[in-house]
Amino acid sequence: MSDFDLLTTVEQGGCSAKLSPVQLGEILAKLPRVEHPNLMVGIETHDDAGVYKLNDETALIYTTDFFPPVCSDGYEFGQIAAANALSDVYAMGGTPLLVLNLMMFSAQKIPLEVFGAILQGGHDKVVEAGALVLGGHTIEDYPPKFGLAVVGTIHPDKLITNSGVRPGDLLILTKPLGSGVILAGQRSRMTDADTVRKALNYMKMLNKSGAVVMQEFNLKGATDVTGFGLLGHAMRMADASGVTLRIQSKQLPLFPEALTLLEEGCIPGAAFRNLEFVKESTTFGSSLAYERKMLCCDAQTSGGLLMAVPADKADEVLELLKTKAGLPESAIIGEAVPRSKRSLYLD
Repeated sequence: MSDFDLLTTVEQGGCSAKLSPVQLGEILAKLPRVEHPNLMVGIETHDDAGVYKLNDETALIYTTDFFPPVCSDGYEFGQIAAANALSDVYAMGGTPLLVLNLMMFSAQKIPLEVFGAILQGGHDKVVEAGALVLGGHTIEDYPPKFGLAVVGTIHPDKLITNSGVRPGDLLILTKPLGSGVILAGQRSRMTDADTVRKALNYMKMLNKSGAVVMQEFNLKGATDVTGFGLLGHAMRMADASGVTLRIQSKQLPLFPEALTLLEEGCIPGAAFRNLEFVKESTTFGSSLAYERKMLCCDAQTSGGLLMAVPADKADEVLELLKTKAGLPESAIIGEAVPRSKRSLYLD
C-alpha cells in the first residue's frame, strides 16, 4: 500500500476540471448533426449519454467520463471516478452492462502500486453496479486521470431523458450539494477531515437505487448533477423539455459546512464558470443570498439525480428514496412550469 498523496498532483480535480460549458457549447455548435433512424438520443439536447435502439426490446446507453484526482487515496479515487461515470446510465434509468477503463498515468512520477489501487477501486465499484470490466486503455500522462467508457441497456419505452419534464412536475434532488466547495476548502486547509470524509462517501455512492425508484414510478425526466452544477444541468433540462424550472434554494439538500465555506469566501473557480453559463437564462430572486446562488453553481463530482416527478406521486417517491433507496437527504426543491422567457428561476 502506497502512502503517495494524489492531491499533490492537481490544482483542481473531479468534475471541477471540466472545460467551461460556454466554451464547450461553442465547439459543439460547429459539429455536424448526427442522424440515424435508431438514434434515440444524440447531442442536440446535451443529455447524459447517447442512446441507440437495437430492437423493440433493447436500447444501448453509451457514455464516458474521466477526471483528475479528488482525494489522496488511489483506491478511493478509482471508486469515485467509476461511480461518476456509471451515473450517466442511471440518470437515464438504465442498467450498466460493460465498461472500459480510461487511465492517464505517469509511471515516472507516481508509484505503480497507486496505478493498481485506482484500477482496483474502479473495478470494485463496477462489480457493485453489476457490470463487467473488459479492459481499457492507458497512456503516460501527468497529472493522472481516470474514468470509464460505459455501455448500459434499457427498454426503449422506459428511457428517461432530460427532455421528459412536463409542467406541473415537482423536482427532487437525491444528494446534498456542496462537494466542490468542500474539496476546495480541503485544498485551502479551511475544512476538517470529517467534513471531507462525509463528502467523499456521497461521491462513492452509486445512483443505482435512485434509478430503481424512477423506473418503479415510470418517470420520464431526469439528469444527474455533476460538473456544470445544479443550475447548469437544470438549465439544459428545462431547455430540452421546453419548460421553465423554479428552484427554491432554501429547500436544497446541502452540506452545511459548504455553506459556511462559501460565506467565508471559499468559492471554487468552476462555480464562476458555471454562473457565466447560466446567468442569461436565469432569474435570480432579489432576496437570494449570494452563497446560495454560488452553491447552486458548484461543480459536483458524482452528484445526485435531479428527477421530475408528477405532483401526485412526489410524496411517495420522496419517501421511498429516503428509506428503501438509502438516500435520506433527498428533497423536493422546486417545480416545472410552462415555458416563460427564462429557463430557470432561483429564489
